[in-house]
Amino acid sequence: MEKLRALIKRRSLLAGTLAVLFPLLIIIFLQYRSLVTIDRTLPAYRKEVMREYLSSVSRDIADFYRSNAERVLSMPSSAITERSGGIVKGASEADLTKATAGVAAWFKQAEFVGAKKYFVTVVAEYQGAGRSAALFYNPTRSAMELDPEAPAWRAIQVASAPYVLYIRSSAVIAPWPMGIVRDPMHPLIVKPILDEGGKIIALAGLEVDEPYCLEQVMPAAIERHAREFFPDEYQDLVVAVKDDEGEPLLGGDVTEETAEARTGFDFIFQRWQLQARLRQMTEAQWARRNFIINLSLWGLMTLFLIGGIAMTLRTASRAMKLSQMKSDFVSNVSHELRTPLASIRVFGEFLKLGRVKDDAKMREYGEYIESESRRLTQIINNILDFSRIESGQKSYQFLPTDIGEAVADTLKMFEVRLKQSGFVIDFEAPAAPLPRVEIDADAITQALVNLLDNAVKYSGSSKIIEVRLAHEQGWVSISVTDRGVGIPDEDRERIFERSHRVSTGLVHDVKGSGLGLAIVKHIVEAHGGKVAVQSEPGNGSTFTIRLPMNADNAAGPTREASLPRATFVHGGTDNT
Repeated sequence: MEKLRALIKRRSLLAGTLAVLFPLLIIIFLQYRSLVTIDRTLPAYRKEVMREYLSSVSRDIADFYRSNAERVLSMPSSAITERSGGIVKGASEADLTKATAGVAAWFKQAEFVGAKKYFVTVVAEYQGAGRSAALFYNPTRSAMELDPEAPAWRAIQVASAPYVLYIRSSAVIAPWPMGIVRDPMHPLIVKPILDEGGKIIALAGLEVDEPYCLEQVMPAAIERHAREFFPDEYQDLVVAVKDDEGEPLLGGDVTEETAEARTGFDFIFQRWQLQARLRQMTEAQWARRNFIINLSLWGLMTLFLIGGIAMTLRTASRAMKLSQMKSDFVSNVSHELRTPLASIRVFGEFLKLGRVKDDAKMREYGEYIESESRRLTQIINNILDFSRIESGQKSYQFLPTDIGEAVADTLKMFEVRLKQSGFVIDFEAPAAPLPRVEIDADAITQALVNLLDNAVKYSGSSKIIEVRLAHEQGWVSISVTDRGVGIPDEDRERIFERSHRVSTGLVHDVKGSGLGLAIVKHIVEAHGGKVAVQSEPGNGSTFTIRLPMNADNAAGPTREASLPRATFVHGGTDNT
């Protein structure tokens, strides 16, 4: 029960947040469902149906003119006689009328009331060169004739210009009808006349009767598809046809603001646009729009509230975590300080009370006191150095240094600590002297001491630590290997973070400030080096410091500081 109360107390902020969020999420969900239902059943559905309706009307109009033009203008090449390839012999009107007599006969039997005029464009001989000529069909004479004064003559000349080039070059083109609106007052539909080889020999065409389309073809298509798409509401449908300047050509009162859907025409009448709306929808649309706006504002306020609660929870969580980290840090540091202080006090009392008469024993106790003092100093230095690192005030003094000597001196300094714990250090160095390296010797010593201290803490029952000094491809490496508990894979990348401690097995039971490896990483990176770890749970860990060598001093002299291989063996602690 006490554990449950403690848990509730720790999670009270989270519980309160959930108590607020849960009803808010339910309300948001219900409102969202309501909005989705309205959106799907009324406006969106009708708008989509409206678009499909207008597209059907547009396709119907295009199909009407395309199919009729295909039927009326698909005359055989034999309809044009007196020609050589695509060039008609002769250039007089009589010659042209005679050559196009078959065209007139074809147009005479054509039945297409949506056209004002039929015409054909040919290329005739004229002073040794090919010249285009547009001939109109005269239903009174049932003949083709020239009429340069016809209103559509200039529009036909412009539309025929590219086809005349094809005729002169005997080009092979597709026989499809094309809608051309070069002149807005005279929309045309043209179709090439091809010979047996697919080469163009002339151009047949017609001028579309726009008033007939607006009075007969368009209203019929609008009415027919309205009953199909809106069987119960077609009488409320308002459809308008407008030109490219927004001027109404047909239909009711539909503005750009009230139009629910709009579409154009893709074959002919490209200047026109269909617009539509339902009379009874405007009010409903406005109501739904206001509802959406209100819901959006309410949802936005809710999101801000949720965001504020989330930020508060995150801040509180971070504060609690920092508080816990501070507590753990103080506890661990207190334990770290207490251990050397206790040893110093005990050995100091022995000396004070005069219980030790042997000079060798007195020197041994003095070494213990000195070692524990160094350990105490190291702990305090770690804390102070990390504070400087955090504030950006940590600095290093780089000098050419015998790295072998520095490592040997560090192991010598650590000797008494090893003696207390009963450890064996197996030190391996290269046979040849190493070149000098520009380092901050005190900082590298501190980093190595931290790694050795780490190895002593986490070696468990194993009492062997291996230290290896090597030189490889422009780098000097210092490796510290223990045969202890190892590090799990999930913690391997985080062990160099401040105050991060592995939370399993013996590692969790060992006290420490949690700053040692973070300081090692900073020191090594400040030297332009790298620190890496290889570990396997239960089989120990290897920490490797790699420092770059100074190219100028790579072959420089150095005095021998250590043997190629040495072993330091120490016994247990004598507390008498």
